[in-house]
Amino acid sequence: MMERISADVAIIGGGIMGSSAALFLRRMGLSVVLLERDLCGSRSSGVNYGGVRRQGRPASQLPLSQRAQGLWAQLPQLIGIDGEYLRSGHLKIARSEADLAALESYRERTQGFGMDLQILSARALRERCPWLGRAAVGASLCPDDGQANPRLVSPAFALAARRLGADVREQTRIDEAAHDGTAFVLRSGNALEVRARHLLNCAGAWAGTIAAQFGDAVPMESGHPEMAVTEPLPVFLNFSLGVEGGGVYARQVARGNCVIGGGRGYALDDQRARAQRSGLAVLMQQTIDLLPALRNAHIIRTWSGTEGYLPDRQPVLGPSATTPGLIHAFGFAGGGFQLGPAVGAVLADLVRDGQTATPIEAFSISRFSESPRVATTGPVPSAVV
Repeated sequence: MMERISADVAIIGGGIMGSSAALFLRRMGLSVVLLERDLCGSRSSGVNYGGVRRQGRPASQLPLSQRAQGLWAQLPQLIGIDGEYLRSGHLKIARSEADLAALESYRERTQGFGMDLQILSARALRERCPWLGRAAVGASLCPDDGQANPRLVSPAFALAARRLGADVREQTRIDEAAHDGTAFVLRSGNALEVRARHLLNCAGAWAGTIAAQFGDAVPMESGHPEMAVTEPLPVFLNFSLGVEGGGVYARQVARGNCVIGGGRGYALDDQRARAQRSGLAVLMQQTIDLLPALRNAHIIRTWSGTEGYLPDRQPVLGPSATTPGLIHAFGFAGGGFQLGPAVGAVLADLVRDGQTATPIEAFSISRFSESPRVATTGPVPSAVV
């Protein structure tokens, strides 16, 4: 017999964005059903690098990133754990004078966003970071950026939402999604039917399929970031490390393991991805050039995941261009972990108020339509539809 339930809001996708949206909606008193195909936080939200950085983002993302920065500071109050969140500072390395000039230009363009970026010359960098290799010729430091453990943080948002009364359904695949003129209707085989006035599409790399069912087609492609972790080593790396222009990124956790990312893995199928040996070889050489202390370190685990990328490397965040009540949040191109809590808060704003004070115009799905017809969202009462 099919179970039939109703709620103010249905959310497809239990990553950090869908789960944080569920949490903030419950704090507003709205009823929520969160539907996750696997386990909450088990996809890209739980297997990413764990960087919690503002530095390096496009200016259009910085208001959202600043809002997230405030929410990360409240993490224990929001989800009940600290998630190993640490404001270690984010150090972005320049490997050439052109890189250093680009970092200086970025600092000038992003003043006013509270990042307090500090440009370090080669000499200052050597004095502060004697563990760096010769490939580094300067850097930009954002002292209040940091890192966290995604395997702890992302599932904890779903658990916190459930504690506040969200109906969280894991291992629930959505086979049908439509609007019947009155409400959104979602079905999972012959087992479950969900009706809701609002639908949040937070399905990550698979969100484009859902969007297309409502006429919101987007040119999204999948990518597979490649990561590795070393054996525990004496602690030496006191920043989360990135590189201007892309490449390796690294951080060291309190237990001494170094988490390293960069390069691209490959898909086994629609659900699974793996790191590849050739990519790891290049990644580790780049890492050793910057961090010679890792030359003889043992790699104890490698992994990959699946993320969604749009052509302009900007996300989609906001109302559907075709269907009132449908709101999208996907395509964060490897930078969504830090933004996640703020995306959830913005989604909750849009459901309750039909608007948000956080600028999101640059992320409209209408930019992929030649003749967009922007749907509107209005306030929703707390009663179940």
